[in-house]
Amino acid sequence: MGVLLAFSRAVDRLTAGFAVIADYLVLIAVLISAGNALLRYVANISSNGMLEIQWYMFAGIVLLGASYTLRMNEHVRVDLLYSALSPKGRIFVDIVGFTVLFLPVIGYLFTLTFPFFWRSFITGEGSMNAGGLILWPAKATLPLGFALLFLQGLSELIKRFAALSGIITLETKYEKPLQ
Repeated sequence: MGVLLAFSRAVDRLTAGFAVIADYLVLIAVLISAGNALLRYVANISSNGMLEIQWYMFAGIVLLGASYTLRMNEHVRVDLLYSALSPKGRIFVDIVGFTVLFLPVIGYLFTLTFPFFWRSFITGEGSMNAGGLILWPAKATLPLGFALLFLQGLSELIKRFAALSGIITLETKYEKPLQ
C-alpha cells in the first residue's frame, strides 16, 4: 500500500501543478478579454484570434482545474444520502462510485477525445474564421484534462482504500453549497 500511496501523492502534486496553471489562465483570460473589449470600443479593432484565445483559456481553466477540484472534494455531487452516511459509509460509496462509474466513464472519454486531438494536431487544423488560431492546442485540453481526472480518480480510490484499512485518515465531510 506504501507504493500506491506514494503514487497517490505524486498524482496530487501533479494535479496541484496544473491547478496553478488553470489559476493563471483565469487572470490571463480576464486581461485579454478586457484588452479586447477596450480595443474594440476605443480603437474599433477586433480580432477573431483574440476571441478564440479566450475560448482556449476557458477550456484550459475547466479541464486542467477539474482534477484538482476532485482532489479537494469540491466537485458537484448528487447528495441524496451521502451526508447522512457514516464516514465509513461515505468511503464505501466513493469506492463504488469511482470503480463503477467515474473511472470507466473518464477512461472512455479519454479514448474518444485523444483521436479528435491527434487528427487536429497532425493535420495542423486551423480555425475556419479569418485570423483564427490553430485548433489543436484547444483540442489537446480534452484528453489532457480527462487523463488528469483519471489519474486523480485513481489517487482518490487509493486514498479511500487506505482510509478503509485505517492506514490514513480521510475527511469525507461534504457541505452542500448554499442556495
